[in-house]
Amino acid sequence: MASDDTSISILGGTGMLGSDIANFCQKQGLNTKIFDLPEFDITIPEQLAEAVKSAKLIINCAAYTNVDGAESQIESAYKINAEAVGRLGALARKAEAWVIHLSTDFVFDGRQRKPYIETDTPNPINTYGKTKLAGEYLLSQSGCRYCILRIEWTYGSASNNFVTKLIQRAKTNGTLKVVDDQIGSPTATTEVAKIIYKLLSRKPEGILHFASSGYVSRFGIAEFIFDKLSMNVNLLPCKTSDYASAATRPLNSRFDCRKIKELLDEPIEPWQGPLERFLRQL
Repeated sequence: MASDDTSISILGGTGMLGSDIANFCQKQGLNTKIFDLPEFDITIPEQLAEAVKSAKLIINCAAYTNVDGAESQIESAYKINAEAVGRLGALARKAEAWVIHLSTDFVFDGRQRKPYIETDTPNPINTYGKTKLAGEYLLSQSGCRYCILRIEWTYGSASNNFVTKLIQRAKTNGTLKVVDDQIGSPTATTEVAKIIYKLLSRKPEGILHFASSGYVSRFGIAEFIFDKLSMNVNLLPCKTSDYASAATRPLNSRFDCRKIKELLDEPIEPWQGPLERFLRQL
């Protein structure tokens, strides 16, 4: 996408994903406007209207992402992940703006034996997933031009995530238990940023799945990390059912990314490369 006068509003632009998207777009010479807490709150209609009014391209990374916290803060999660997204769609329709909205593998129950395609029936098993699915529905019903990009198992330098938490835990614990029955694709936010940049010029509509190529268990990720960092950790596999948590997690988070591959001019990189680069910069 060549540099032009079209401004892009990035909602949630200082978070783990939003900051990488903003950085990538700015390096490409795009005119980006960043909206985030504390100055911007997506749940305040007037502030959202102001953000939409100033751009023809809107990237929504703003979300309530505390999966366990959502079980007790249902109202907050719904306001951010669903209600505000529906309002965003209505405003975008009036402004004739195109929206790319970030969603999640948690809209599925994880019981399917094969990777999920975009037309598989969602069935979220926790409040976070239910609110994200509600946001997808409200956006699709708003009448605006939109693309819902479902992503999974993201990690980046701007916030704590599964990768950084593992490393932190390993520094204080000689033995770690990690689940080996949750399968997916660890996906760097820098990779998501590159994909979103490519989508900006194409403006696809509907739902797309994106994750790094290949699949691995949470336990397999831990093995890879500690091997690359040469950390001496006694790593033990366990099952998701061994952990008591407020929210239930899907076991199968695998995405079939054939649909988005047709829009890209190069293959999706296997998960090992971006993760190794991320570990080197820590």
